[in-house]
Order: sequence, then structure tokens, then C-alpha cells
Amino acid sequence: MSFSTFRERWELFVGAVLSVAVGVALVQASMLVLAATGDPRIPAGLSRQDESRIREGFVGAATVMGMTAFLAMFLAVFIVSSTFGFTVAQRRRDLALLRLTGGSRAQLRALLLSESLLLGVVGSALGVPFGVIAKYAQTWLLIEIGLLPDGFTAPWRLWAVIVAGVAGIGVALTGVFTASLRAARIRPLEALRETGKAARVMNASRWLFGLGFAACTAAMVVWAQGANLIGAMMAALGISMFGAVATSLLSPLVVPFTAWLFGILVPGNTLAGLVRANLRDGVRRSAATASPLIVLVALLLGLAGTFGSLAAAGGEEAKRSVNAHLVVTSTGEQAELLSTVEGVAVASRQNLVDIAITVRKRTVFAGIIAVDATDYARTHNLPPAVGDLAALTGNTVFTGPATHSERIAVGQVLMADVGHPVPLTVVGGLPETLETGDSFLVPRQALPRSVWAGAPTETVVQVAPGQDPAAVAQRIVRAGFPDVRTVSAWATARAEQAQDGNVKILTVLMGLAGLYALMAVVNSVVIAGAERRREFAVSRVTGLTRPQAVRTAVVEAVVVAFIGLVLGCVVAGAGLVGIGGAVHKAIGVTVVYVPWTLLAIVAAGAVAVVALTSGITAALATRERPVSLVTSRE
Repeated sequence: MSFSTFRERWELFVGAVLSVAVGVALVQASMLVLAATGDPRIPAGLSRQDESRIREGFVGAATVMGMTAFLAMFLAVFIVSSTFGFTVAQRRRDLALLRLTGGSRAQLRALLLSESLLLGVVGSALGVPFGVIAKYAQTWLLIEIGLLPDGFTAPWRLWAVIVAGVAGIGVALTGVFTASLRAARIRPLEALRETGKAARVMNASRWLFGLGFAACTAAMVVWAQGANLIGAMMAALGISMFGAVATSLLSPLVVPFTAWLFGILVPGNTLAGLVRANLRDGVRRSAATASPLIVLVALLLGLAGTFGSLAAAGGEEAKRSVNAHLVVTSTGEQAELLSTVEGVAVASRQNLVDIAITVRKRTVFAGIIAVDATDYARTHNLPPAVGDLAALTGNTVFTGPATHSERIAVGQVLMADVGHPVPLTVVGGLPETLETGDSFLVPRQALPRSVWAGAPTETVVQVAPGQDPAAVAQRIVRAGFPDVRTVSAWATARAEQAQDGNVKILTVLMGLAGLYALMAVVNSVVIAGAERRREFAVSRVTGLTRPQAVRTAVVEAVVVAFIGLVLGCVVAGAGLVGIGGAVHKAIGVTVVYVPWTLLAIVAAGAVAVVALTSGITAALATRERPVSLVTSRE
């Protein structure tokens, strides 16, 4: 029977099969790339800083692949569950006839689970070859955005294929399990007559899970207010996921209100009245179409808003942490001349030196800054977490924000390689910041001049009292320093640079979420339209023309898309509330980034896809003569 159902009603299952196939392909590809990043091959002949940058890129790529696999499984389960639940609702009369002809509840559940097993096997079988393509696509994308070096390859591993295939079958069974239990509980006569539990969209399980996920979402929003930034980031991801599930389950409550609101905004029109009636009557259909849009908007806007807020907050923190007027970029040798420029009171030189410091068994190459402690203390407001900057003289070292979590104790001796071994005693440490920050501060006098003379250098300039910062900036430019910025412009550039890195990660994740949402939306609209042939026929024999019937379906679908967009924005907004509270706790000011451009693109794209798909589906569903469909029996 399961094979027969697949052959006869394949259009009801094709979307779920593709969801499983894409999920298997992405998990397989992600695990192959993730395994390859665990044993990085660093090109020969690179500087220590370039080598460190490439190693950090491998770590970033591994993080992205882990998130990709996790999101792929979440989206696959969510979409398969939503799609199959809608499919079961569309087939309730067929399932009721099976019960009336002698089938038990256990047999009905076994039938649906057998169909899901077939769905999983077919989807996994399709996903394995797709996974080969996905691996090359992911590798190319990670190289293009700079996380992986040119020439990176991920070798074939059989275990990744097996794990991904098993995961695909598990996704199918998990997504269908709840729908099979719900279908078995409905009495067959109620299903035939569409009364009782069969007609009730908000059943007990939907209320229970919807309110449960909503409560979890609210709890995470409250908890994120007092969490650290890492906790707030995890909470933001959880809010996007749990909130999307909650609003999807509770979305049928919003559809009647939207129908009422639509009637107020577009009154006195026959087609508008029909759209309003269809929305009230097709609550289940509307909820199934809105669900993937809710997930799309919640994930995309939630992640973009979270990363953007952290980047903007990092720039604000950088601006507040500097007690100066200008920032000048040059080499270390050139920076020595800045203090001679008229109007410069303090010139705190920060040389990014190419040396190595060994911490326990790990060697740090990146983020090692040579400073003059006195000038640094005068131009920076960030107080040390431990120790005093005045002690940063001779063969000493201060730990920076990037190494704050390693708990390097004051008094510990670290070995530095500056061309020859130099022991450095830890005399203090800076606190953790929103940005990764520097790894170590080293006194300039502890290093040979050859180490810092040619090093990239940022000099924080404090202008003398009574001097105009703009006039001093012009004198600095005339002295041979072309890169002079105000502290505000410098902090903004740091935030934009951090945001560029976030965009690289979001490019991968947004592509994944967008692909899944597009598949799910198209599938829901196609299933809904294909099952409405008789409804369209009745509308046409009562006076509507074929173009009017198609336009009615398109307007209805656009209204449903609007519901999904609004509910998705509500979830994304909850995530921004959480991250905004965490940022306020960290730096004393609330900084929230709202991705308006992304919202406009997603909204326009979602409406266009829904309108086009519903229009094509309705046009295909109205090809036959309406009289033949009205007089036919289901």
C-alpha cells in the first residue's frame, strides 16, 4: 500500500523527499569538510602570522560546517514534519476509509511510518550523489570567502555517507511520527464528515507544543539579558529556532485575525470577500504555507541581527575604550616621528610585531602588540582585569582580551621567540571584550628595534589642550602620514571589518536556510493548489472566470506570506531584545542592529515566490472544465 500511495500521489511526497535529500547531502558534505579541517595542510613558506591566520580560517570553517549540519537536520525535521502533517490532513478521507474497511489504529500508524521509511530511503539515496556536488560547492564557497586556502580538498570517507544516510532515514521517521499518532486518534466518521477532531486545527498536541516552545523562547529572552556574550549568542540561535517552531504551531490563531483585518483594509469587493472566506476556511492550508516563511525570516534576520549587533557593539566599545582624538596607521619606524608634530600631546604607538609567545603547549603568533605602557595607559580607558600597566617594563608581558579565557596567572613565565628566546613574566591582564582583541601586550624596550621598526602600527594620538583635532590631523598628513582617522571613524571601520567576517559565515547559513524555505514554500503551495481543483471549479460555475479564480488564489497566498513574514519578524525581534540586553550589560549601552536591507530582500523574494508558485499552480488546477470537476465524486 505504501508503494501504491507513492506512485499514485507522488506530488504530496516530492517536497519531503527533496528536503531529506538536501539534508543528507548537506550533512554528508559538511562532515567531509569538517573532517578535513581537523588535519589542516598549511602551505610552506608563509610567515608565522599568515600561518596563524590560515589556522584560524580552518577553525572558522569547521564552526560553519558544524552549524550547517545542525541547521540542516533541524530544518529537515521541521519541514518534513510540517509537510507530512499537511499531507496527512489532505488524505484524511482516504485514511478514514481504510479504518472503516477494517484497518486498526496500529495498522494506520504502521502504514504512515512505512511511507516515511520509504520517503527516508528514497531521500537518502538521492542525497548521497547530491552530497558529492554539495561538497565541492561548500569547499568552493569557503575558499571564496577566505576561510580556507586555495587548493583545499576534502577526501572521500565512507563513514560520512553512512552517517548521513542513517540521519536522513531518522529525520523522515521523526518528522512523520507525530502526524501518524494524530491521524490514528481521529475517528474515521469524523474524518469523512470533517467534523470533531478532524475539523479542529488547534488540537491538544499543537497547543501543548506551541505554548511549550513559546515559554522556552520567552525564558531564553529573559536569560539572555543577564548572560555573557557567548551565552547570549547561543540564546539568540535558540530563540530563532524555538520561536520559529512556536509561532508555526500557533500560527492558525493569527489567520482568522488576518482575514478580519484584510476585510477592513479591502472592503466592498467580491474577490476580496472570497479571499477572506478562503482564509477563514483554509486555516490549516494557510498555516502550512506560512510555517517555512516563519523559519526563513526568524533564522535569517535573527542571525544577521545578532552578528550585526555584536559587530556594532564592538565598534562602540572600541570607541569608548580610547581616550584620544585620532588614530594614525603607519610602520613602527614612521610612528616614532608623530610626537614631533605640532599639537600632538601623546602618541601611543601599537606595533603589531611578528614574534611568537608559547603558552603552555600552544604557540601564539597573532595579536602580539608592542607598546609603551605609560602612553598606552594615558590613551586607553579599559582598566586591567588584574595587575597594573605601570609594571609593564623590561622583560614582562600583559595578557590581552584574546587570551583572557586561558587564565594565565600573574607571575607565570612565558617564552617569547624574537629571533632568540626571551623569557617574559606575566604582570597583569586586560579584561575580555566584545571583539577578540589583542593576545599580548609587550614592552617595546624588551624587543630589538628590528622587530617593531617595520611592523604595521596604529598610533593613538591625543591632541594637546586648545588644539583643533582637524588641524592637527592635517599637519600629520603633511608630515607624511596619509592614513589619519578620527577615533569614531576608526571604530566604525573596525565594526565594518568585523561585520564583513560575519557576512562570510551568514552567506553559507543564509543560503542553506533560503534553499530549504524556498523548497518548503513551493511544496506547500503546490500541494494546497493541487488539492483545490474542485474548489476552483465550484467558484467558476458560480460566476468567476478562470483569471479571477487564479487572481483570488494569488492574493490569498500573498496574504499568507505576509502572515509568515510578520511572525518571523516577531521571533527575530525577540532575539534582538536578548542580544541587546547582553550588550547593555557588557558595555553599558544598548546597541542593536536591524538588517533592514536583508528584510526588504527576503520580503520581496518571499512574496514573489509565493505569488508566482500559487499563480502557476492555480492556472494548472483550472485547466479542466469546471462542470466535470463539480459533478465528480472525491
